[in-house]
Amino acid sequence: MEDKYIDRIINDALRTRGYYPLRPMQLWMVDSQFYKIHSTMLNQGALYKLAPEIDLNRFAQALNDTLNNYDVFRCRMVFHPETDDICQRFDGEIVPVTVEKISDEELEQRKKTLMRPYELMNKPLYRLYIFETPTAKYFYFDFYHTIMDGTSIIVLFVGEVNSRYKGKKITRVPLNYADYILEDMKVSTEEFEAGSKHWMSVLNKIELEKHFLPMDLINMNEIEAKSEFLDWRQGCTIIPIKNVTREYFLESKRKDHIFFFAATMLAIAKSTGSKNAIMDWIHNGRYDTQERRLMGAMLEQFPICCEFEDGMTIDELLDNLEKELTDCVRYRKSLSTAYNSGKDVCSTFVFQKKIRSTMRNLTVCGYPAEAIELPPNEWSVTENSLDVQVNLNDDDTYDIEYSYDSGLYSEDAIKKFAASIDEIILQLCEDKVLVSEILK
Repeated sequence: MEDKYIDRIINDALRTRGYYPLRPMQLWMVDSQFYKIHSTMLNQGALYKLAPEIDLNRFAQALNDTLNNYDVFRCRMVFHPETDDICQRFDGEIVPVTVEKISDEELEQRKKTLMRPYELMNKPLYRLYIFETPTAKYFYFDFYHTIMDGTSIIVLFVGEVNSRYKGKKITRVPLNYADYILEDMKVSTEEFEAGSKHWMSVLNKIELEKHFLPMDLINMNEIEAKSEFLDWRQGCTIIPIKNVTREYFLESKRKDHIFFFAATMLAIAKSTGSKNAIMDWIHNGRYDTQERRLMGAMLEQFPICCEFEDGMTIDELLDNLEKELTDCVRYRKSLSTAYNSGKDVCSTFVFQKKIRSTMRNLTVCGYPAEAIELPPNEWSVTENSLDVQVNLNDDDTYDIEYSYDSGLYSEDAIKKFAASIDEIILQLCEDKVLVSEILK
């Protein structure tokens, strides 16, 4: 093949016709949503009380100007007329934001309906409302996760709205999400095949009974036979990490996200009696300066396998895990192989810094905004049994937020798992301890 990349003529035809493929993570999200069309599992919404000094009409104009500046807000999910595959177009109309003057009683009624499921096909995938009552001013935003991630919402979108409200001139030429999708498709045959081989080598090692925290409320062998497995009943437990603070990582030069990933994988391996562990790593998907300024969902979900060999030191474990993460980035353009395998059944790991506190302490138009409602997503359908999210707090301490199916795990089981992670963290801080000692 003389040209090892996707033919630019095909790309130009794709651009002209206006149908763009879903990225692997987008495809996972949309497919998951269709299991339960009434789910709000991918909604990202919050209601804020605004400072009385804010000019709401000026604020609405800043919101509308920002919406019109980026193609991602014109995104619509559609069926391709020839293949019937779900794809996306970027030519939808922008839904303008207006100021709604309502009573306090009417606001209470609206609050009950704000967090509602999205109609996916050929409908807007965001909601923005400004409410003014006789007593206060409010702002509600809600973005469907397939088009916006946390960085896009908190850093890019809110940041640009604030700048526009203050009258700052936006000189930066916006990057088109549609252009990024086409660029991301470009991969050589050799690179794609090497990546596919990598992902399959990881996925072929998955054995459910060995790579999940043992479920104490259901027999693992019954899961596939029970339709109730899809009836996710969300449990969420936040537990502080006692045995390490950020100071340790500053002094030791170790990377905190790799350290906590290793601790979580070791805890799973210890609970299952295995010498390896597999988890999905949720990566923010931004790899260079341009992509950090790109409005749109950039998330990627990497399955990662870690082998705990006899005689392995803690430093070797952390080095191996860092190499695994590097390989994930190297082979990310072959991720569709992992998705199409149908084996995305691992527990997931997310590492975030101050995201939760940022959501609760948002600055809007130069003034602090008070979070009134931060409704949790209803994780009513997912292949994953356990999400582990490590948060770095403002005081340089860490906590772990466990999201799990309360029909499969009891809260006591999660607390015991959290205690195991904290114990392993203490052992990982001791350089002379072998991995085999931790797994005993």
